[in-house]
Amino acid sequence: MVIRIDDYSDVPIYQQIRNQIVMGISDGRLAAGEQLPTVRALAIEMGINTMTVSKAYQILKSEGYILTDRKNGARVRPEMSKSGALSDANKWELKRIVSEARLSGVSKDELIGIIEEGYKEGEK
Repeated sequence: MVIRIDDYSDVPIYQQIRNQIVMGISDGRLAAGEQLPTVRALAIEMGINTMTVSKAYQILKSEGYILTDRKNGARVRPEMSKSGALSDANKWELKRIVSEARLSGVSKDELIGIIEEGYKEGEK
């Protein structure tokens, strides 16, 4: 999986890494149990500080997307817990996106279409 960073984005780099790994897990580009690059290897590949990658991995671990240990490094969690509910933070983020879409003139149907596309990508 290739992680692409937008240097001009207001989203911090560690959050961009986190987001892309979550999307990779969701759409199947990252398989359950798959080994992730080491913090150092990913930092070198991307030309960023190791602490930035480490922070992304720590967040992913705390959210339950990956497992880490010193011997085996970071791996995609073999089974994801499926609570069937969004966290309060994700609900807030979704409301923010809906608000921005509305202000941009995106119709409800267009937004629902984008959401449906996201679900289809995850089912591949």
